[in-house]
Amino acid sequence: MIFGRFPLAEAGGAILAHTLKAGDRTLKKGRALGPDDLTALAAAGIAEVVAARLEPGDLGEDEAATRIAEAFATPHVRATRAATGRVNLIAETAGVLAVDVARLDRLNRIDEAVTVATLPPFAQVAAGEMLATIKIIPFAAPATAVDRAVASAREGGPLLSLHPFMPRPVGLVLTRLPGMKESILDGTEAVTRARVSALGATLLPPRRVGHTEAEVAAGLRALASEGARILLVSGASAVVDRRDVCPAGIVAAGGRIEHFGMPVDPGNLLCLGRIGDIPAVVLPGCARSPKLNGFDWVLQRLMADLPVGREEIMAMGAGGLLKEIETRPLPRAQAAEAEPRRQRRRIGAIVLAAGRSSRMGPRNKLLIPDRSGVPMVARVVDAVLASPARPVVVVTGHASEEVRAALAGRAVRFAHNTEHAQGLSSSLRTGLDALGEEADAALVCLGDMPLVGSDLIGRLIAAYDPDEGRAIVVPTFGGRHGNPVLWDRRFFAEMRAITGDVGARHLIGAHAEAVHEVPVEDDSAIRDFDTPEQVEAAPELFGDRP
Repeated sequence: MIFGRFPLAEAGGAILAHTLKAGDRTLKKGRALGPDDLTALAAAGIAEVVAARLEPGDLGEDEAATRIAEAFATPHVRATRAATGRVNLIAETAGVLAVDVARLDRLNRIDEAVTVATLPPFAQVAAGEMLATIKIIPFAAPATAVDRAVASAREGGPLLSLHPFMPRPVGLVLTRLPGMKESILDGTEAVTRARVSALGATLLPPRRVGHTEAEVAAGLRALASEGARILLVSGASAVVDRRDVCPAGIVAAGGRIEHFGMPVDPGNLLCLGRIGDIPAVVLPGCARSPKLNGFDWVLQRLMADLPVGREEIMAMGAGGLLKEIETRPLPRAQAAEAEPRRQRRRIGAIVLAAGRSSRMGPRNKLLIPDRSGVPMVARVVDAVLASPARPVVVVTGHASEEVRAALAGRAVRFAHNTEHAQGLSSSLRTGLDALGEEADAALVCLGDMPLVGSDLIGRLIAAYDPDEGRAIVVPTFGGRHGNPVLWDRRFFAEMRAITGDVGARHLIGAHAEAVHEVPVEDDSAIRDFDTPEQVEAAPELFGDRP
């Protein structure tokens, strides 16, 4: 192809490179210039044009794009008519797109004139959605390059294929633990039904069973006998090993476990098994949410009859970071405005320091200095300030001025509880009110637990992930739950409703499915100081100053 400036006398039949205004006529780029066009240009005082002229062995852009598109022909995909060197490939049905990436890369390396762009491999698509676009970059391409692109697109079967969703019955087993609310199971069932229905399938009446291997197995066998062609298990507690209760239930039902875990986040804790020829999937905790997660990718492929096994799952890591995907498709201007949403979840901290310390006698335990002279409440606050939690709210009540003085100069927000005599619940409510809308979660700390260090607080914050089902994070020592506890915002209303001299600990049992335990190596998370005897029993902390 010859490209450059042409005098009007030599421009007949050339392809205009840039749109021109010629009197009352607009000649758009890509137009083959005819006699009338040249006359209009001359009348407008234009003596030459920037244009392209095809040489022997060149194919015009539309012809080249059409020939390559024909080589992509495959069921359920149609090609648009070529225009300006472009042909789009359109889905005729909903399904999953498969792309031979290695062959596509080879095709795109043939010649800079020939380009093919597709959606990501294994993308879920709707009918009418564009799957790929074939674009000839200049106004023509060498015929030899087009021939090579056609051969590459045809060798070894379709380079691109659309796999329709195949309607089928899906079975769901939901396990429950004692005290677990049925509303939790109702929510999981509703989200799963919506997922399955969106892919054209039908959810059979779910089985709600106890969180035991035998009951999971019985539920799976019953659903298989009812015709389920995909089996799902949503456990009351997140699966942490391929030998855990729900995977063991698949094995007890006569199945096998093919793979545990996946390099997709959220969705890491997915477990894939099979009972005979029926896929059986233990859902990660994030599948309780309608947000995109790794289970969606597995379910889509299963519904489209695409292979899903160990190798396929372990190949999902590239592009598998889904946590912030909701911001990615935004236009640039909107994406800039959405940037604050891309930051880490906002975790605030509440330090409860309003109690009367009545069991300590005349002393206020929160003001007792350690061996370095630092008051107990200040040690607690310093540990919180050394963590990512912000803001840090200190709830005062009894001896408010003394507590404030002990924390002078520290970057905390004080919230005075005028009803502190009513007990712990009123201080918790005061702290939550002080956080307001600034936090997605709250770390609730007790002012009389000075052995809790910033390392433990950091571990609790790092473990928090409501998308993975870790919405309440609690430290444990020797099988006992300790403090502090990190609570997702969705529990704030229930925490505010508590009355009396109690905290929110009973909500841990009520929401067992949302609890994530962080084991600790010492008793710091369960050790508080309420009496003089407890203080005397910790000379390493409260002994005489060296």
